[in-house]
Formats: sequence, structure tokens, C-alpha cells
Amino acid sequence: MKEKIAEQINQLADFCGKRDLTDLSRASLQARYGLEQVDVFVLFGGSILAGGDLLAQAIRQGLAQHYLIVGGRGHTTASLEQELVAVGLDLVGQDLSEAQLFASYLQERRGLTVDFLETASTNCGNNISYLLDLLEREGLDFKSLIFCQDATMQLRMEAVWRKLAPQESQVINFASYQTRVRVKDGNLVYEKEELGMWDLERYLSLLLGEIPRLRDDQEGYGPLGKNYLAHVDIPDQVEQAFEGLAQTYSHLIRQANPRYASKEEK
Repeated sequence: MKEKIAEQINQLADFCGKRDLTDLSRASLQARYGLEQVDVFVLFGGSILAGGDLLAQAIRQGLAQHYLIVGGRGHTTASLEQELVAVGLDLVGQDLSEAQLFASYLQERRGLTVDFLETASTNCGNNISYLLDLLEREGLDFKSLIFCQDATMQLRMEAVWRKLAPQESQVINFASYQTRVRVKDGNLVYEKEELGMWDLERYLSLLLGEIPRLRDDQEGYGPLGKNYLAHVDIPDQVEQAFEGLAQTYSHLIRQANPRYASKEEK
């Protein structure tokens, strides 16, 4: 039973945590897309802290012309603050946005800075709409971009971009982590503990919350529903994995928090 649950969790993770490059390097970018650099690299604040190290890696390798961090205060902010405390950077109580929190980590722990911060967005919809505003306001070319978001939300971020952004732009996905769940001594555990990784129950809740949002039906976020994002094809095996998990973990399916809603929703 536990082995089946682990398999189902990993199916959802593989689907949601999209990566279009084998690794975050110039060689992979050149091999897959024929590009020496992208125009913009964007880290989204919903990520676990591992995303900050990927951003540092991208900067050191010169993967982009410009580097941005996007994110205000939302449902993942308190967790990010605690992750930073755990690595010796206590910013709790300063009311900083997720973009500012990641920028502080990047500066204090990696000695690096980015070009721009977007600090007002509170959900996946206005993560993108406010990002577009910033790109246009600053006059930045954005024909090619790398998006780095928490693996649970990576696919949805791309789908929102496809709805709101110019069609000639290209997003390259690189989820901020790839992790697997397995069974050890009768318990579900991570094969590898990523920096700042969610506890397993929160991780499962985030994954389970994505499938209803990604559906293109009356209740989903696709064009046939709330129309917050472009159409996403959900494979049958992913739906089956979701339904199998939902039977046991229905109480973990994350509902949208109206506190962070906008016309684009979360």
C-alpha cells in the first residue's frame, strides 16, 4: 500500500515539476535550444530555499541577460522565513516580501545580487501579470526566459504565462528541485532532502491542490472554468494517481486562500 502511495506521489511530482533542461548549464541550454543565454531568468518566491541556490548557480554561469525575483507575501512566506532562520538568517517580523527574502539570502549567503525585484504579487496569476508589467516598464527584452518555481507549482506558472504573455515569447522550465518519495521502514520518506524542503504532508497537500486547479473543466482554472490559465492536458495516469491519493488524503487537498486572491486567483 505505501509503495503504491509513493508511486502516485512521484507521478504527480513528475507532472507538476517540469524541467526542460537536463541541468542548469550553458551546455544544456545550447544543446536543447541553441541559445548561449536567455533574456531573463526568473525565480518565483513560492519556491523552497533550494531555488535560491539554483538562482545563484544561474548567475555564476551567466545563463541570462537579466535576473529577477518575483513574489510578495503569500501562503508560502511564513515557511520561507523559517527556512531562512534554519540557515542563520532571521528576518521574521520585518514584513519582507518573498522576493526580498530570497534577495537577502542571495546577498548574505552567496554574495550575489539580482537586477530587479517584484514585491507585490500574492498568487500565481499576478506573479505573471506583475512580472509582465515590470518587464515592460524596464524595457527588457523577454523573448526567452527561464522560470524557476517550486516543483509543485512549476507547470501552473507556465500555463499562466501562456495565457497572459505574448505568444512569441518562450519559457524554459526548470523546477527548483526534483525529489522522489520512497518507503523506508514502513514510512514515506524523501530519497533526498532538498534545502528547505516541505514536510511530507505539506508537500502532498501542495501537489494534490494542483490537479483540480490545472483541470480545464467548470471547476478548474483552465479556459472552460475560471480562465486563469491556458489549457493543460492532464494524462490519464496523472488523474488516476490523483484520485488514488485523494481517497486517502482528501483532507490535504489545498483550497485557494481568499486572503491572497486577485482576479487571477491562486
